[in-house]
Amino acid sequence: MNRTEFITVTAIILFAAFILGWFASWLVHRLFRSTRADMSELDHMAQQLHDAEEARDAAVSLLEEREGEMRSKLRGAESELAAAMDGLRESRTEVEELRSYIERKLARR
Repeated sequence: MNRTEFITVTAIILFAAFILGWFASWLVHRLFRSTRADMSELDHMAQQLHDAEEARDAAVSLLEEREGEMRSKLRGAESELAAAMDGLRESRTEVEELRSYIERKLARR
């Protein structure tokens, strides 16, 4: 095989590989191309996803707002409880003092 025949055979093989590759590409695009209905469905799904994300964001912000309100109410209730406990403690101390005073007065008679 001389040089000219080798170049010719190589060119034919490369051309055949190109044609085979082009045919394979055409076949893949023909078999797996997306239709307008598919694109419409994808657009619809994307819109639904967007709406769901907005609803989730709204729910999260509402949850955070309610959680803040509940924390505020809890702090108020805790401060009221602390005040009530202080008042109860003072009342118990006063009751004990009055009991001891009464017992001393009764013991003197």
